[in-house]
Amino acid sequence: MIRSSPEARAGAPAHLFEGADWSFPTLRRVYEAVQTIALNDLGLDVFPNQIEVISAEQMLDAYCSVGMPLMYSHWSYGKRFVRDEALYRKGYQALAYEIVINASPCISYYMEENTMAMQTLVLAHAAFGHNHFFKNNYLFQQWTDAEGILDYLDFAKRYVAECEERHGVEAVESVLDAAHALMNQGVFRYRRAAKLKMGEYESRRRERLKNEAESYCDLWRTVPGAAHAREPTLSEQEARERKQRLRLPEENLLYFLEKNSPVLEAWQRELLRIVRNVAQYFYPQRQTKLMNEGCATFVHYHIVNRLYDDGLISEGALMEILHSHSNVVHQPAFDDPHFSGFNPYALGFAMMCDIQRICVAPTPEDREWFPDLAGRDDWRGALKDIWANYRDESFVRQFLSPHLIRKLKLFALGDKAAESKYRVEAIHDADGYRRVRSVLAENYDVGANEPDIQVVDVDLLGDRELILRHAVRDGVPLAETSREPVLRHIRRLWGYGVRLEEAAAGAEAVR
Repeated sequence: MIRSSPEARAGAPAHLFEGADWSFPTLRRVYEAVQTIALNDLGLDVFPNQIEVISAEQMLDAYCSVGMPLMYSHWSYGKRFVRDEALYRKGYQALAYEIVINASPCISYYMEENTMAMQTLVLAHAAFGHNHFFKNNYLFQQWTDAEGILDYLDFAKRYVAECEERHGVEAVESVLDAAHALMNQGVFRYRRAAKLKMGEYESRRRERLKNEAESYCDLWRTVPGAAHAREPTLSEQEARERKQRLRLPEENLLYFLEKNSPVLEAWQRELLRIVRNVAQYFYPQRQTKLMNEGCATFVHYHIVNRLYDDGLISEGALMEILHSHSNVVHQPAFDDPHFSGFNPYALGFAMMCDIQRICVAPTPEDREWFPDLAGRDDWRGALKDIWANYRDESFVRQFLSPHLIRKLKLFALGDKAAESKYRVEAIHDADGYRRVRSVLAENYDVGANEPDIQVVDVDLLGDRELILRHAVRDGVPLAETSREPVLRHIRRLWGYGVRLEEAAAGAEAVR
């Protein structure tokens, strides 16, 4: 909203820009003004910024390569490009105003079709909001290496191209197709993963290949082959020892196949490693979509209003920015044809603003629910602490307030297979606040909403069958339409039979 009158701003400095057209000198002036507010007012801590202004076709290309400036070749990226381009040309799909990459320097792509007002908004949103979140959130600090990812992707692109030249495109795509099918089950969710350090990667890769060659020959010396070439059958003791060496159960399917498949060659194992490293890089983003967008939206909203208060942008520019902001944070009602769940921009921004309110103007209810936040003078420090130390699930579970639950009119529905109708289990009242908050938080728990499939055993005494177990939650099995195709990919990588059991979480397998 507009918070100061023209009279109050008499004698203010000249606007940073006039009109819709932009130029690189104007972008630099706006960038410096936005940076001053971001660093000195909000106290943000960011990676160095690299700003790229690109065309619509280049933005489509960035879409299809998962937003990365470097990516290995695969047919699925071209397929996505053709689809998105057709939808864009026909007017069925718009393009993002910007794309930002978790790297150091932090790379931001901006559409050349943007007006100068929109460039101001996306500079604040991406170059400082997302940038600060990427650099400071604990998940990104623990699981990603912003300084090494671009070098690693450059290696991956060159390596895949070399494999295509040596072994053929079809052979490479066969491995990549199987690896892509397992990407969501190709991450470490709990165990600490090593960061990508490109400076050490080549020497570590050569050493790893040597070690794997030695352990491979020993571990799989009894793999069934020609009848005259078979080794003696393993004893029970040998089987137990080798299962211990396999470190079962294993949640990261790509990691297990990369390390232990009896049929993959060294270059195929390296392809699996590339895919799982990319999957691991994106895993924190899947856990922080709500917080990341909420942080960036709150930052751009604060900065553009401050620019107007300081007389650096006109009322027209502010109105254009706020019009776009309102569209971004619009939340369709549950009975709206456009409803597809909670808009992460809307809920994230609402929660950030509510936390600021709790700090600045708390109610007795706020003091009861949030004694550490209520009345805290340093709301900026409170938000930065939250941005650094929470993910979506824990953020909602900890900071969704009764005030916001009432404002958003949230309630919890029970959906039980044994009942023919939905049941309202909790509403926005004194008895339902915690239940509503808990149910909503569970929707943002990536670990609870993705299939939990682990390698639990290998038949080392028989036919080398690989045994997987799916921990069934709430009685929901895997969809048959995707279950069998994915199992075929696993069999392709393993080289022998694969059996999938399903069991209730914590129970014995049922099949």
